[in-house]
Amino acid sequence: MPYRGVLPSMALLLAFSGFPVHTGVPPDMGMPYHKEAAVASSVHQEKDRTAPTLSMLRKKHADIFKMCGPHTRQIALTFDDVPDSRYTPQVLDILRANGIKATFFIVGRRAEKHPGIIRRIVREGHAIGNHSYTHPDFRKATPERFRRQITKTERILQTSAGFRPKLIRPPYGEITEPQIQWARRHGYMIVNWNVDSLDWKGLSKTQIQRNVIPATGPGSIILMHAGGGQSSNLRGTVQALPGLIRSLKARGYQFVTVPRLLHTSERR
Repeated sequence: MPYRGVLPSMALLLAFSGFPVHTGVPPDMGMPYHKEAAVASSVHQEKDRTAPTLSMLRKKHADIFKMCGPHTRQIALTFDDVPDSRYTPQVLDILRANGIKATFFIVGRRAEKHPGIIRRIVREGHAIGNHSYTHPDFRKATPERFRRQITKTERILQTSAGFRPKLIRPPYGEITEPQIQWARRHGYMIVNWNVDSLDWKGLSKTQIQRNVIPATGPGSIILMHAGGGQSSNLRGTVQALPGLIRSLKARGYQFVTVPRLLHTSERR
């Protein structure tokens, strides 16, 4: 997958934690490696060690940084990296057939290409959130680039959906404290997840259902995907979704949008 480039060795951690774990960033292999670069890399790694972890940030900013909802029988299906013309319409068809409302986190560059799909998402009663314009790792973004990624996508969604969403899902689940503070000042809510389907890996229907169904509990926010690049394979997602919905309904769960789960507004 072009967007979720997580190290294979971290797959087990991802399955249990529900979000990527930061292991440091290797030096840029495209740059000359000299003494100054080595010093800069060392300083960067030291900053990484002293920076708050995602767990620490969630606890400190628990009012606006969420990974799950209240302990009720309500749960939320969420779909990242949308829209695209291959998988997003299929997922929407399945949700409509099952009477399910979900939450779609929109990549601005893709929304520019498929405004009609954005309008369909909103028209059919689903919620939307901001997933950046080009899906960068926010940890590596300057303050200016971070703000542009959010505000540019907002302007696109204002045109296609008719409003600016309150929810932000940072790509890879990664965000820094200054970025959270900016989001707070401007009335946003950060939403990650606590159940990861790992469907971006091109997993089979059975593998995806095994990743999601046993891990889902009261108030869970489930991460899936309904869009991707040309090399992405989300056929397993499309195949797994009907059975996954039936199984979780049979366990007594009610599917709701993230704004409803978190008792917040969809719009900023």
